[in-house]
Amino acid sequence: MNVVETELPGVLVIEPNVFGDARGFFMESWNGACYERHGILNHFVQDNLSFSAHGVLRGLHFQNPKAQGKLVSVLRGAVFDVAVDIRVGSPTFGRWTSVTLSAENKRQFWVPPGFAHGFVVTGESALFSYKCTDYYAPEYDGTILWNDPGIGIQWPVENPSLSDKDRAAQPLDGMPEGALPRYTGG
Repeated sequence: MNVVETELPGVLVIEPNVFGDARGFFMESWNGACYERHGILNHFVQDNLSFSAHGVLRGLHFQNPKAQGKLVSVLRGAVFDVAVDIRVGSPTFGRWTSVTLSAENKRQFWVPPGFAHGFVVTGESALFSYKCTDYYAPEYDGTILWNDPGIGIQWPVENPSLSDKDRAAQPLDGMPEGALPRYTGG
């Protein structure tokens, strides 16, 4: 597999080895020893799937405490996927990076704990897969405004379809004291 480092330390784009012919393809979607060699040392405890129509934007979501690392991929369709460093004190606090994930390119995106995550469906629809390092804990769930001008994400849509929760989210600089994870170095 090919692992591409992004401008945010720890956030990775993974391009699995895909073996295909006229009948179809085969690839490993997870191999603990292989991913560990590339710095993904976390143990996954929960897998999630979401299905969304074109133009649906989900995010920017995080948990604190009980931060979740997420290894995400698209099983059908295509998305523009984003990670934002929200760790207070981090040298890259408030910066974002993105990748296009699709069923065709079979890429995966590693979003470490301490980062907010979001995506918008750019294809007709998308079946989105998440491997998570901690359980979903609604009492620790947080959301940052998807179009926060202080972050400046260049989403490829102007009027996405949003949940009420995502529409009502606060900008990063408006988050209450203690709501965000702290940078611990490294």
